[in-house]
Order: sequence, then structure tokens, then C-alpha cells
Amino acid sequence: MGTQPRGAEVWHGSEGGIAALTPVPWQAGTGGLVSGDVSPGGNSCKPRTSVRPQVRTERAGRSRKRARPDVGDAPPPCPRSGDFQLGKPWHPKERSTGGSVKDFPGFDASQDAEALYNAMKGFGSDKEAILDLITSRSNKQRVEICQAYKSLYGKDLIADLKYELTGKFERLIVSLMRPPAYSDAKEIKDAIAGIGTDEKCLIEILASRTNQEIHDLVAAYKDAYERDLEADIVGDTSGHFKKMLVVLLQGTREEDDVVSEDLVEQDAKDLLEAGELKWGTDEAQFIYILGRRSKQHLRLVFDEYLKISGKPIERSIRGELSGDFEKLMLAVVKCIRSTAEYFAERLYKAMKGLGTRDNTLIRIMVSRSEIDMLDIREVFRTKYEKSLYNMIKEDTSGEYKKALLKLCGGDDDAAGEFFPEAAQVAYRMWELSAVAKVELRGTVQPAGGFNDDGDAQVLRKAMKGLGTDEGAIIEVVTKRSNTQRQQILKAYKAHYGRDLMADLKSELSGSLAKLILGLMLTPAQYDAKQLRKAVEGAGTDESVLIEIMATRNNQEIAAINKAYQEAYHKRLEDDLSSDTSGHFKRILVSLALGNRDEGPENLTQAHEDAKKLADVSSNDSSDSLETRFLSILCTRSYPHLRRVFQEFIKMTNHDVEHAIRKRMSGDVRDAFLAIVRSVKNKPAFFADKLYKSMKGAGTDERTLTRIMISRSEIDLLNIRGEFVDLFDKSLHHMIEKDTSGDYRKALLVLCGGED
Repeated sequence: MGTQPRGAEVWHGSEGGIAALTPVPWQAGTGGLVSGDVSPGGNSCKPRTSVRPQVRTERAGRSRKRARPDVGDAPPPCPRSGDFQLGKPWHPKERSTGGSVKDFPGFDASQDAEALYNAMKGFGSDKEAILDLITSRSNKQRVEICQAYKSLYGKDLIADLKYELTGKFERLIVSLMRPPAYSDAKEIKDAIAGIGTDEKCLIEILASRTNQEIHDLVAAYKDAYERDLEADIVGDTSGHFKKMLVVLLQGTREEDDVVSEDLVEQDAKDLLEAGELKWGTDEAQFIYILGRRSKQHLRLVFDEYLKISGKPIERSIRGELSGDFEKLMLAVVKCIRSTAEYFAERLYKAMKGLGTRDNTLIRIMVSRSEIDMLDIREVFRTKYEKSLYNMIKEDTSGEYKKALLKLCGGDDDAAGEFFPEAAQVAYRMWELSAVAKVELRGTVQPAGGFNDDGDAQVLRKAMKGLGTDEGAIIEVVTKRSNTQRQQILKAYKAHYGRDLMADLKSELSGSLAKLILGLMLTPAQYDAKQLRKAVEGAGTDESVLIEIMATRNNQEIAAINKAYQEAYHKRLEDDLSSDTSGHFKRILVSLALGNRDEGPENLTQAHEDAKKLADVSSNDSSDSLETRFLSILCTRSYPHLRRVFQEFIKMTNHDVEHAIRKRMSGDVRDAFLAIVRSVKNKPAFFADKLYKSMKGAGTDERTLTRIMISRSEIDLLNIRGEFVDLFDKSLHHMIEKDTSGDYRKALLVLCGGED
């Protein structure tokens, strides 16, 4: 048979030899491995009947639901205006083709093989020619080029590429030359070879692949290494983590697109009873349901779980499971919800901060380039407010960068288009918001056995004589509700004839003083004071004005107006008008009136409102884009606006946030975005603000203090949950790491616990 050149890779052909590069388990048109053969995930392109599942009776008369399409596996595009009618199901016309790399038109394997040979012959190599050719061919075509290269020159193309190229660029190009199943097999082999295991690689591949892709992977591993993949993974892992990996390796996830309504409810109940309602955790139940049920079924289970538990399944997994098993189950859930969003997050984490996780970056860019890269790009831009293209451009260099950018396929910051995957995810979010009844809960509750006179005495003792007992002050002030603090103020005055606020101000200093004094004010007094500080003196703190005015309800706005008038003998509206200008002033003044409608959604009106927001053709200055957004975003009720946003996506394929960013700028843009985010998910809005106040060098203590005070009795517990979901770290942990001394102690008490 002859000796293979150094670096040659062997794929066995049907006769057991090495001449054919096409592996037995990998065939074009199976498993969705090559764009254009089948839809991503190996499913045929079937139009669905409705965004909401349709109830029908099948299989012995049992109640069934037709499920949504694979949102995470390249969903159908959202309809344009005119594609739907009010009150009727939305019928998408076709599924997305989400790959950035397609079959090259006019492909000639021999011609490409010759071009690559010429690029590598002689002294040095033409890396630009190599990357241009290889990144613009589909994997099926690359395999044919390998075969043609061997036929023409009697040499192994991959071996030659390994010899000519170096470093990350070589790893990327060589990975592109392998069939997908063999590429996955090599990644897993590398992950378990030697000392230690790369659990993140195992999790990423096995949690995200379809049944057919898993079967191809198992066969490719056996073919390439003459070893059993399951046996190798069992030998290298342990516990529940190992058990779940073995379940995923079977590639037996149900694929029926008809789902039992009764079973959805039962599975949601079983998961709740296996975790939140059980002393200890029944891990086997989690493994069975999350490892076997279809994606369509599990999405409905997650919806039902949110309804019956009041929290997303991810939060329960974080609370009930741990270690690599927890990470694996979270990855499975993320891939069930949206494979594109899972990979967008993986790519972002691979490049953020110091250094780049190049193995992860290469693996994802190669494996998703023909499946859902366009969807990943758009989710990335929506979630992280920058394009994948630009992040790669900033974080890599040389030919490696050029090749990655070719695989990326375009810069979404420049294109400004919203791909169907992200629109579908956004649309789905509005559907869930209509059924999920999440109870808002603060972390500070009224103290039991409250004694205002006793607390007043404790505070007086803490400040009397030399020195101050800050611990005693923190213990009382942070563990009483605001109503109780107002009673303590009165008791202190009655008992000692002194002003407690004045005494606290003279005894405390710095960040702790601002926090404690802020807690002693009523919520309306505190907000009024923050607004006054934002407008007085030189310059205006627009971010504070936006945060407060965009997130308070009518009753809170009325109380703020009253407190502002009493404290400063001026109308809040007048100060806002004199200190701001243009459309931004009009937004703030409208919000300051506190006249937002408080009724339910009106579907007909929501459709008309969405049309107004989507209209870019009007040239009438009296009906400018900003005026239309103001008249709707500043006056409609929250439930109604959620419906408006859903209708907006139907008409445009754009989330309303994307439209605001694209068409507006400055304070007007920031104000409208704050309103939209508050309507979507107010706890998530504040979680994001808290994270930004502490990330990076230095801490924005004004923002941190303001939010911790103002939300402690309203929704800080919900904010904590959103914080963990968004940033994979707890608010408690971040406060502990980013602050110090008595200020930190007080903040941690307000935070109310570690998640």
C-alpha cells in the first residue's frame, strides 16, 4: 500500500483502503452536514401551521399539539406585512438557510486542486490564495478537491497543507478540509487524550448535534481511531455527567413534530418535583426527560415549567445541579431553546477579555459555517450590540483573521439586516410574556416583631460618644422596610428630640453614608433627590433621568412629582424642560405626566401602532419618527406594548430595539431603548445596569447604590435571578468582589443572598 506522507489523514473507503477520502458514515444529504442538501438538523422543509401550536387529535384520540419549528435550528423567516391577518395563525412560507458557506457555483475539483498545488509549490506558499479558495468551497467540494489532488499529484492534500502552514491558521484550514463528523471526532479525541479532559468541548459537541450528526460522529470515531467512542468517554468521565453524555451519544432524541399536551404538563411537573419540590435532587429524571424528549416537546415543557414554577428551567438547574453535570444540562437547555444563541454565547466568551480561546473559536466557525452561521451572527449582534465580524476583526490577526472573516460571511453592523432566527426568538419571547405570570419580589421585607422605639435606641447608642458602630446601623437600617424606617425616624425624634437623618449624616461618610441616608428617605423622596442632582449644576446626567423616568409606573411618578415640589418648591416638569431639549425633552415631559394607559392589550390597536412604528416613508415633520415612537411608547400600557412589539416583528422581521438603534441616536435612542427594555423585562433591564456599574476597572457606585436602594423592596430578587441568567455569575458574588468595607456589608444585606 505504500507509506503515507507525514501528516496524512486516513479515511477508509468502502473497500477498506485509503484512496477514497469520503468516509463511509458521511454522505452528502444526510444529517444536514452540507448546506443545500437538507435543512439544518436533518429535517425536511415543512411549513408549520401556526406560531402557537395547533391542538389536534391523533393516535388513539389523545390530545396532541403540532409543535413549533426548530427555533434553534434555522427557523422559517418571519412574515412581512401582508403575510398575516389579525386573529389568524401566522404561516411562515419557508425555512431559513442559515449557512454562510454554500456550494461554489461552477465548481471544478481538478482546477481547484491545481490552484492549491501551485499555491504551495516552490519556496514559500501563497496563503491568501489558499484561504480564499478553501473558505469559499463547501465541505463536500473540499472533499472532492482532496480526491482530485491525490489523483493528479499522488500526494495527500491535508499533509501538504500541514507542512506549508503553521499555527492557528493551519489548524483552521486543516479543520475545514475534514468532513464534519471526522472533525468532531478529532475534537473529541483531543479533548479526552492525555492528562485531563476538556469537558467544555465534550459538552459543546454532544449537547448541540442532531441524532444523525451523533451517529455519523460515532462511526467516524470508530473509523479514524479504531476505538469505541462511548467506551472512551465512559473511561474519561464520571457520575451524572458521564450518564448524560452516554444518553446523548445514543443519538435517540425523539424527532416527532407532534407533541402530547398531557405529556408536556406531566414532564414539567416531574421536573419540578425532581428538583425544586424535592429534598435533594432526582438527577435521573432530569437526564431522562432532557436527554430523550424532542426539541419541540421540550420547548413546550420549558414554557409550562415557567408557568407552574414562576422561574425558568435554567435557574432551577443552577440551583439543583452542580459542576460539569450542571454545565452540560444548561448547554442542552440552551441548544433546545436556540442552538444559534448557544453558539453566539460560546463565540462571545471565546473572544471577550484578555486572550482568545482559539480552539473554541475555530471549532465553532468551522462546524457552523454551513448550518446556521447567519443566524448565529444576528443573535450575536442582537445580544452583544456588536457584530461577530467586528469582534473577530478586533481579536485576531493575519491570515487567520482573514479566513475567519470569510467564514463569518459579512459584517452585520454594516448590513443592518435582521435574520429570521433572531426575529423568531424575539417573537417567541413576546408569546411567553403573555402567559408567564412572574411574581415580583423584593429582598427586603418588613421585620417581624418590629419595635420602632427599640430600633431608635439602638441607633442612638451606635452614634453616641466616641466612634460609631456602623455594624449596628447597618443591621437596623438594611433589615427594615421603608415604612418601618419612617416610623423609626418619628420615634427617634420623639424620644431624643433629634433629627435621625442629621445624626446619621454627621456620623457616616462616603459610599456608606449615601446608601444609608438613601434608605431612610421614602422611595419618592429618593427618586426626586436623584432627579434633582441629575439636572442641577453644570451638565445634566441624562442616564439617571432616563433610568428613573422610563421605569416608574403612574403611581410612582405622581409621588415623585409631589416629593419634588415639596423638597425644591419647583415642578419637576419645569426643571426637565429647562435642562433638556428637542425630542428628548418631549419624551421626559410626557413620562413626567404619569398618564400611561393601564388597560389590557388591544389587538387591533396594537396592529395599527406597529404599522406606525414600522413606517419609514412619512416626510411630515409633524409626524416624525420620534413623534410616532413617543406617542406610543410613552402612553400605551405595558401589556399593550408587548403586543405591539410582537406585531412589529411580524411586519418587519426586526425587533423594535434593532429598529431604534438603526434609526435614532443619542439620548432619544437611549430613552426609547430603556422604555422598550423595561416593557420587555424590567428586572433584566436593572440586572444589565448593575452589571455595567461593576464590570471593568472601577465601580459606578452612584448607579449601584441607586438601583440597590430603589429596587430592594420591589423586584431585587427577580433582578438577582436575571443577573445569573445573563452573566453566569451572581449579583452577590460581583458585589463582594467589587466593593469593600461597611459599604459592601450593607449592599450584601440588601442583596439578600447568594444565588
